[in-house]
Formats: sequence, C-alpha cells, structure tokens
Amino acid sequence: MAAQVADRLDTCLRSIPEPLLCPASGDTPAALYAEMVRRAKEHTLDMSHWYFVGLDEWEGMNGGDEGSCRYHLDKGFFHPLDIAGERICFFDGRAADPEKECTDVERFIAKRGGIDAAILGIGPNGHIAMNEPGADPAGRSHVARLHPATQATGQKYFTRPVSLQRGITLGMGTLRDARHLLLLVTGAHKAAILLEALQGPVTSDVPASLLRDHPGLEVWVDAAAASMLK
Repeated sequence: MAAQVADRLDTCLRSIPEPLLCPASGDTPAALYAEMVRRAKEHTLDMSHWYFVGLDEWEGMNGGDEGSCRYHLDKGFFHPLDIAGERICFFDGRAADPEKECTDVERFIAKRGGIDAAILGIGPNGHIAMNEPGADPAGRSHVARLHPATQATGQKYFTRPVSLQRGITLGMGTLRDARHLLLLVTGAHKAAILLEALQGPVTSDVPASLLRDHPGLEVWVDAAAASMLK
C-alpha cells in the first residue's frame, strides 16, 4: 500500500513545478514516508522542489517536543530528506498568538497556489486532522478543542501522560480546496468508522464524511479496515 500511494503521489505531482504537499503525522502514513525517503535516496523520486505545509499540531508543542506532530514528521520524513526550512510551513503550538499562526499558514498556502495533495488519516470518531465532530465544513485553519477520544488516542505518541486539550489544525474548508486528498486507513479498529465515513450519512458529526463529494478524494485501505464496507 505504501508503494502504491508513493506511485500515486509521484503521478499527481510530477508535472507541477513546485508542488505543495500536506503530510499528516501519525502511525498510518509512516510506512509511506519511509518508502518515499527510500526512493529519494535511490534517486527514483525527486522531492527537492516540493514544498510542505503541516496538517495540525498539539497546543503548547512544536518540533522541539518529543511526541509532537512536527517531531514525528521531522524524524521520519523532513530530516531524512534534508528538506530546507524555508520549504516547510508548520503550526507552532507554542506560539504566543495561535490565531496569527492560523493566518500565516493560510497565507503560505495561498502564496503557493493551494495544496496540491494532502495525505490524511481518520480518527476513531471520524475526525480529519483536528477537525472534531461538529466541525465547520467550510472552516479554515483554527484552534480546536479536542474530543476526549482524540485526547486518549493521542497519548500513544508520548512516553508520559500529557494534557492534550486543544490543537491547531487546517480546517475542513482548507482541505476541501486541495486538488488531491489521499485518505489512508489501516487496521480492523478503523473498520466501523470507515463504514460511517464512506457509506453513512454525510454529516459534520463524522467529519471524514464531508470529503466524500471531493472530486480528488482517493481512499486507500487494507483488507482489515475495509472489512465492514458493503
């Protein structure tokens, strides 16, 4: 699956002079990033002209905090590729003015002509990035209060208990403006929410369902995640 998605990203972005990719952090896309790094080192995938924008970040954290979204992407993707800092725009959850962070990220996206492709995952409650149930379908980058399920799931990225009350995230409207959306879903524990997202009602209660009418949406799943689909 990682190899197939890497092929697909290459196809989507190859003809764009300076594409803008939005990579999600988390466990699901980690194999994809490892595959992309391998190809870059073997000179079969050239990302030297790509730009990157972060999807989300925990409030009170940035790349210097182990367990943060930026930390994981730095470790598994940006640093192995030796991506120059000016090619990356990422929310700083430690910033004194989070609203300015949101404005700056939206401005960066607009300056680059929009997001060409976003790599996404789905949360156990159907969230996309930190757009929790009830999220505004047209929302832009914003500070979000995290659902208890997200707070609990997020603990796995840390070696000690941390308080995860809020985060900064691209909005559903920002993501819906992207040209390509690649939703990656793996594991039987995601089967029920994937069924709701793809074959249940389109509703803000399941934010992932709001992407179903996007013309550039592709859903990449393994057999376990797809086991409940009709």
